[in-house]
Amino acid sequence: MDFELMGQSLPQLLKGTLLTLELVGLALVIGMAVAVPIALLRVSKRRWLMLPAYGYIFFFRGTPLLVQFFLVYYGLSQFTFIRESILWTVLREPYWCSIIALTINTSAYTGEVLRGAIQAVSRGQIEAGLALGMSSWQLLRRIIGPQALRLALPGYSNEVILLVKSSALASTVTLLELTGVTRNIIAVTFKPVELYLLAGGIYLVMTFMATRVFVFVEYRLSAHRRPAVGTV
Repeated sequence: MDFELMGQSLPQLLKGTLLTLELVGLALVIGMAVAVPIALLRVSKRRWLMLPAYGYIFFFRGTPLLVQFFLVYYGLSQFTFIRESILWTVLREPYWCSIIALTINTSAYTGEVLRGAIQAVSRGQIEAGLALGMSSWQLLRRIIGPQALRLALPGYSNEVILLVKSSALASTVTLLELTGVTRNIIAVTFKPVELYLLAGGIYLVMTFMATRVFVFVEYRLSAHRRPAVGTV
């Protein structure tokens, strides 16, 4: 085991880690912005609103993320009208193609997680809100939204962890995030065991930190389930 090589390679891997965190962070923020309306459309009783959302979730959950990377990075460039449009300034860059691929994938999974959480909210509470004269927006903001957020956290935490690990696929479109940097160093040193172990350890630390953040958030949002101070 070449520990000296591992120590020398660590700064380069940490630089790639920063790019990994940037990819994941942007994909999560944009993905959530897309997932919320997708989830609301998914629970709509109007089929012309529900079916497109269902199709979006079905397609991007049902196809491999690697295929989605290739479709965005290699597939869209096959169309002349895209290469001649303003979109090409974005789609020709592996960075933005990776963001797009990760975003559409995580938004589909997150949309389904939110759909399940919304439908898990007690119908009695919704009816009580309607009886009080609340509008649909007030119901969503005061009753459905807060409870759905709490119910969705366990499933969403799994999606975040999966996205952190899935970001390694960005290396397939020439992006030098953590896995990409690791592969480049291995190509020079021919020491895959040491470097993949080091990269795997960094991924493990990132997923551990994400897990602890969600445990803390779940704890803060479940105060009503804990006994009051001083009670038996």
